[in-house]
Amino acid sequence: MKTFDVIIVGAGAAGLMCAIEAGKRGRKVLVLEKANKPGKKILMSGGGRCNFTNYDVTPDKYISHNPHFVKSALNRFTQWDFIALVEKHGIPFHEKTLGQLFCDHKSQAILNLLLTECNEVGVTIQLNNNIEKLTKLNDGKFLVISNQASLLCQSLVIASGGLSIPTLGASPFGYQIAEQFGIPIWPIRAGLVPILFTPKQREQFSILSGISVRSLVSHKNISFCENILFTHRGLSGPAILQISSYCELFDNIKINLLPEIDVLSMLKSEKVNQSEKQLKSILSIHLPKRLVEIFFNEYLLKKQIKSLLQEEIIEISQRLNNWTITVSETEGYRTAEVTLGGVDCNSISSKTMEVSSTPGLFFIGEVLDVTGWLGGYNFQWAWSSGWAAGQVV
Repeated sequence: MKTFDVIIVGAGAAGLMCAIEAGKRGRKVLVLEKANKPGKKILMSGGGRCNFTNYDVTPDKYISHNPHFVKSALNRFTQWDFIALVEKHGIPFHEKTLGQLFCDHKSQAILNLLLTECNEVGVTIQLNNNIEKLTKLNDGKFLVISNQASLLCQSLVIASGGLSIPTLGASPFGYQIAEQFGIPIWPIRAGLVPILFTPKQREQFSILSGISVRSLVSHKNISFCENILFTHRGLSGPAILQISSYCELFDNIKINLLPEIDVLSMLKSEKVNQSEKQLKSILSIHLPKRLVEIFFNEYLLKKQIKSLLQEEIIEISQRLNNWTITVSETEGYRTAEVTLGGVDCNSISSKTMEVSSTPGLFFIGEVLDVTGWLGGYNFQWAWSSGWAAGQVV
């Protein structure tokens, strides 16, 4: 039976970062990965270019039932620390929008960085490894039995991720281990996920598939002003993905399709000036023609602004500045970028990621009840939480 100082379950972003840091400390580290290759989610992220962090990482960009939990790790291993690592490996990158950093070329560069760093400190990575049993022995060590071997370790790190994108091998393994050791779990659901239309809405709006509009999307006290994207099945795009993490099923979200224009004031002003322009020509200046034609009937669109009734002006402005959608369904884990909820952070040390009630057991990354915004924040949480655990395992 082989013995290691540290066994890490999961060769994703958090697991590999933890392995690197533990290896730097001279620890004998084994990473177990059930897939046939490491870092699958890294490879497909950011459209294949890996949005690896963000210039503007702050705790308020994270959702957790313990909002203070992320502060320690994010402050001790920052976005600037990971950027320095990227620069050390000579990986060219660029800022896309809103501080989001992407590789100039392929995501493989970030995975290569992690694997190179692992190799330099003697980390062992075993693939195609399914864990069948995991127990803590009386001497404090952990016994890990997989389809390949029986193993012992002093520190066991769960970096197995959440349930998002099951085609990449997502599984509930981390939650099952938490349950085994009596650690509370917050309810989980898909986050950063497209919203589906009702059948009636789909019939009306599917023709708009592919149209993207910069919009202000709001729910309760949170708003995001980015693009929304009409799809065959519903709404996607950055603003929709962001708001999806904040709303439950059957909540209403408000979409302002013209966030820089007060449509009510604009149309009232045109009416006062006796504008002979048709409504269609005015709206088509600001919005895609196809969208305008779907949102309003032909009779209304052909009306001259000067002949619009007050109630029609109000209805038009409400539709464009305050379009309300009920979230009846989402795409679910199939396309979700993250899993909301998870292992209760109140049971975990924010400094070390160790389980308070089970010395030697650690949880890092997405399996925890920490979910970042779209735009590199979840990768930064993986780097920071993995780094924090790597200092002590």
